[in-house]
Amino acid sequence: MIKWKEMSELHAVSKLEKILKKWFGVEVFYTDIHYKIRSDHMQANYEIKNHFMKIQKEMKFGHEYIEQDIEKTTEMMIAKEGGHTTMYDAFFPHVKGFASKVVFENEYLGTVFVYPFVTESFTAENAKETTKKLVECGVIEAEALAAVEQLKKMSINDIEYCKELVKLVAYEIETFHEEISKREERILALNSELGEKYRYHSMIGKSKKMQQIYNLLEKISSSESSVFIQGENGTGKELVAKAVHYYSPRKDNMFLAVNCSAFNDNLLDSELFGHVKGAFTGAVKDKKGLFEMAHGGTLFLDEIGDTSLSMQVKLLRVLQEGTYLPVGSTSPKKADVRIIVATNRNLKEMMANGEFREDLFYRINVINIHLPPLRDRKEDIPLLVDHFLEKRCAEAGLPTKLMSKKCMERFFDFNWPGNVRELENEIERLVVLSGHEKTITPELLSSRLLESAEDKGPSANMAITSSGNLKRAMEELERVMIREGLRRCNYNKSQLAKELGISRASLIMKVEKYELDKRKKVENE
Repeated sequence: MIKWKEMSELHAVSKLEKILKKWFGVEVFYTDIHYKIRSDHMQANYEIKNHFMKIQKEMKFGHEYIEQDIEKTTEMMIAKEGGHTTMYDAFFPHVKGFASKVVFENEYLGTVFVYPFVTESFTAENAKETTKKLVECGVIEAEALAAVEQLKKMSINDIEYCKELVKLVAYEIETFHEEISKREERILALNSELGEKYRYHSMIGKSKKMQQIYNLLEKISSSESSVFIQGENGTGKELVAKAVHYYSPRKDNMFLAVNCSAFNDNLLDSELFGHVKGAFTGAVKDKKGLFEMAHGGTLFLDEIGDTSLSMQVKLLRVLQEGTYLPVGSTSPKKADVRIIVATNRNLKEMMANGEFREDLFYRINVINIHLPPLRDRKEDIPLLVDHFLEKRCAEAGLPTKLMSKKCMERFFDFNWPGNVRELENEIERLVVLSGHEKTITPELLSSRLLESAEDKGPSANMAITSSGNLKRAMEELERVMIREGLRRCNYNKSQLAKELGISRASLIMKVEKYELDKRKKVENE
């Protein structure tokens, strides 16, 4: 379907319309496949320049006469194959118009109409007939005479030239529609790729906490409710927001994200809501805001806890009323946007301190998703390491590298304050520094990981003292070694039994004794 409102804004079409109106005194309007006028000519507040069409519009049944002309002419044109431009006889005697079909891939999409004019053979007697018909339809005689007198008399050359211009308008619309169609197909293809890339079941993590998040995302996939994502920096809040969007009914429309902490209040206002020309120094033209650009889609507001109270009021208005004001404008705009917000701050504490509006909090906190830090789901580390290793090695054109056991131990021991993002950056660094070596060894680790392990020391990591009961100390050492070994080997008991130099059956008995069985642990959490 053609977006007719955009057609008149095209530079080429706008110029052609001006030429037609200036040289021939006609009106240019468009109809869709249902013969409905899609330009503004029939709107009450639209000022028609051509006097004949203006009084016709104002007549009691003027709309019906115009629609009758449109229907009769369009049916005649559709019956003919291919693109076609023709001169037609209007409802009023001797009055003419041009109609040009808009066709794309052999499909009729609408018509360009140019109306009204008369030919150079138009006589005084013809003028009387036209005037008489107007008067019969309820027009004051003086008005009718003036309207007929102002009709453009076209010569044969004028008719040919006007016809070519009308064909050119139709051609520009067809060309623009073709480009738009190609762009939309590309957007759909990209959205499909993104949908595959950010599907929540492709997010890395098998821990119980991540499985709970996957289940929640499954439940809200068809919802339109606001989503509030909480979590530390680097836990993947935007990844979850994209998963929510690409599995929602809005997936074929835009997903846009903005970090609220990256702008001061004035800049954020303009970024979100746009501004009109002259709203402030430097506003040399109108600018669309993210709410307008994301219309029909999803807008992700990251770090919403960093917004000011005045900005929170504006966001609340959008959520409650679905309207907003661009900077410098007095006319509100509608917003059909799903809001997803995120923060790493404690909004309840901020509400208690008067730093965050309570009414906004309850508006955004319809569906709450809390992303756990990496230190609380360390069983996902081996999966994440394998994923990032494969990804970075593929990007570098290298065979997938292996992570040594000592490196993996350091990964388990480290607290990862930067969470998954920090882990990914560390893997990227290790892939680069290891060059063509197949296995990544501990000496390549960044200083913060090595210093963390040194600070703990071997005994600190096992939390064993040199005093006390020897039997208990031995049991504690055994328990710690088995616990850390299970994590390191991703709970592969056969592999760990070989490392510890004991049988698998003996290891299983010790796991039971120290209650380190992963399945039982998960059930009790």
